[in-house]
Order: sequence, then C-alpha cells, then structure tokens
Amino acid sequence: MLGLKDGKSAAAPAPVKDGSESTFMADVIEASREVPVIVDFWATWCGPCKTLGPMLEAAVAAARGKVRMVKIDVDRNQRIAAQLRIQSIPTVYAFWQGQPVDGFQGAVPASELRAFVDRVVALAGDGGLGEAVAAAEAMLAEGAAVDAAETFAAILAQEPEHAAAYAGMVRAYLAAGEADKAAAFLAAAPAKIAKSVELEAVRAQIELARQAAKAGPVAELRARVAASPSDNQARFDLALALHAAGKVEEAVGELLELFRRDREWNDGAARSQLMTIFEALKPQDPIALKGRRRLSSMIFA
Repeated sequence: MLGLKDGKSAAAPAPVKDGSESTFMADVIEASREVPVIVDFWATWCGPCKTLGPMLEAAVAAARGKVRMVKIDVDRNQRIAAQLRIQSIPTVYAFWQGQPVDGFQGAVPASELRAFVDRVVALAGDGGLGEAVAAAEAMLAEGAAVDAAETFAAILAQEPEHAAAYAGMVRAYLAAGEADKAAAFLAAAPAKIAKSVELEAVRAQIELARQAAKAGPVAELRARVAASPSDNQARFDLALALHAAGKVEEAVGELLELFRRDREWNDGAARSQLMTIFEALKPQDPIALKGRRRLSSMIFA
C-alpha cells in the first residue's frame, strides 16, 4: 500500500465503502453534511442486488467525488435496517445534510440509475455556472425572455454542450409562450447532455406546461374533492389545476394525499406526477426536498 510522502495530505475518502451500524453516523449522517451520500441496502442472497450494486457503484465513481456511496448488508446490520424500515431489498436511500431526501426500491434500468445519481449530485450544487449564465438566468427571472435567450445563444455558440445554457434556452422559449419551439430545441440537444439533470428538468417543465393548458378550474375541482374525498381522478385533476395556477406546494400536497390513499391508482399516476414536478424544480428547492422526503417515508413505511 502507498503511504503519505513528500508532505502530501491524506487522500480523499473512497467514493464507495462498506458501512455498519457502528459507522453509520460518521459514514452517512455526518458525511452527508459535506457531500451527498447514497446508501445501498443489500444482502448476499439477493439476486437483484448483485445487478444493481455494481451499476450503482459505477455511476457513483463516474461522479468523481461529488457523491459517495455506503453499502449496508442488512443481514449483518439488522438494527439500522429496522430503524429505516427497510422492507425489501435492494433499497437505496440518498442522504443530504443528515436527512434522507430521495430513494427507490428494487432494480431499475441503468438510465434511471444515472438520472438518480445526477439528481443527488445536484443537491449540493455544481458551482460551475459562469457569470454569463447567471446573468441570463437573472434576465429570465425578471421576465426578459428575449434578452435571456440572446445571452444563452451566445454561450452556446462558444460551448454547444453547455447543459445549463441549453436548458436556459429551452426555458426562455417556454417563458415566451413558444412551447413547440421549446420542445423542438430540446429534442435537438447534443447526445452528451441529452440526459443531464438540467435537460431532464426542462423536459419535465414542458410536460407540466402542456398539462396546464388542459387544467380545469381550481374552485370546481376543490368542490368535487370536498364532496367526494375518495374521487381519485378529481384529486389528481385538482393537483394539475393547482400547479397550473402556480400553487406548486398545494399540488404536491394533493398528490401525496392521493398516493397515501391509493399508491397504485392509475398505474401509480400520483407518484409519476410527483416525480415530474420534482424534476422540474431545482434540486435544492424546499418544496422538492420536503416532497421527496414525505414520498420516501410513505414508500418505505
């Protein structure tokens, strides 16, 4: 093994390590205050774990230190598994700032796994946006969609695969009411950034914009839900209308309530819609963070 030489500092923590009940606080809770930590609950007898584990390790390694992974054998660490209500494996949790913020159960496709890791990485912010992108974002926030688009276009002329600028251009089209142009521009994204967190977010925003055009009146849908709380379609439609009206937190609340009442309704429509909303929001958005925690707690309850 190589030791420290020439006065060099200690190496950075390994991106993937085995954890235990005795090290969980240090490896996961405390470590997540510096960098997001993904926890993989697995067992030697679990077939899907043998497929998911290496794929997840590869995705974490590809993040180059922006996220860490801790592997917990549930047979050897039954107390921590019980405390976190692990009912089936593989189960994966993501921790940030000492709290579970995202997660899933079972094996998932490689594309979803990469998107999950990218989403977790984004929780800490990438700090890589230049002054030009920040200026364009400010213009967009102030309603100057045309000026923002010109700035994003100038950035893309120099760096065509700049994901943040590309996503910004899509959102500028949306802000200008040109949803079709936004969708076409998104569809033409370079392959290298097509699955980036930034473009997944605007993809979700386009879907929500299309839904907004079909949303019904909030007052009428509120009345339907009040008259018949078990009317799942009315509650789902109310969530769509609330989101279209800019009441995002209320929309999330209605979808969480629908998930609590019947998580399998309409092929899991409540969870799918929640994920679309969360993806459209910034990873650090309080509504997204709180909503993901509540959804995770219900999934693993």
